[in-house]
Amino acid sequence: MTMSAKKDPFGNIGGWLALNDDDVAESCRNVLILTEGFPTYGGLAGRDLEALAQGLKEAVHPDYLRYRIRSTAYLGNALDAAGVPVVKPIGGHAVYIDAKALLSHVPSLHYPGQSLAIALYQAGGIRSCEIGSVMFARQPDGTEVPAAMELVRLAIPRRTYTQSHVDYVIEVVTSVAKEAPSLPGYRMTYEPQSLRHFTARFEPIG
Repeated sequence: MTMSAKKDPFGNIGGWLALNDDDVAESCRNVLILTEGFPTYGGLAGRDLEALAQGLKEAVHPDYLRYRIRSTAYLGNALDAAGVPVVKPIGGHAVYIDAKALLSHVPSLHYPGQSLAIALYQAGGIRSCEIGSVMFARQPDGTEVPAAMELVRLAIPRRTYTQSHVDYVIEVVTSVAKEAPSLPGYRMTYEPQSLRHFTARFEPIG
């Protein structure tokens, strides 16, 4: 298994790889020495290792988990009450807006999730992430098959925002949602060979 440590374990960088095959693990350790550093630090600074060690302890503390889940639910429940379609039940790390439902006039291959993410940034500086056809539509043969879902992820940084920050997000999202019928679709003007959702460029249609 692999895990990024940049979310709830409180790391600024890094993660880990865990294996149940000693031979594969040994091979990975050898590659690690050549590419990142000795297995005991894997290219990370001591400060980052300390942050991960402390973060892993704190991330399973009941008080922290209660705060984390409740603060995310606060955002999701408020958007739901305002009529913004969200994936339910609300999770502990992020709220997912159903862009396909909100922007029903935008075909999947005109990227409704990307359209909503752009609108949120333009309206209120809110950074979100499309998880839909930009990320998943392109097939190995180059054809485009619409993703099953068109979502926009509102991931909540741990121990960063106050309730007033979240209230601001609620205000911006609900305001943008009211204007959803006027939001355009987008076409891709540039895409790399892989991981296009990180660096692709777009322009509005119409």
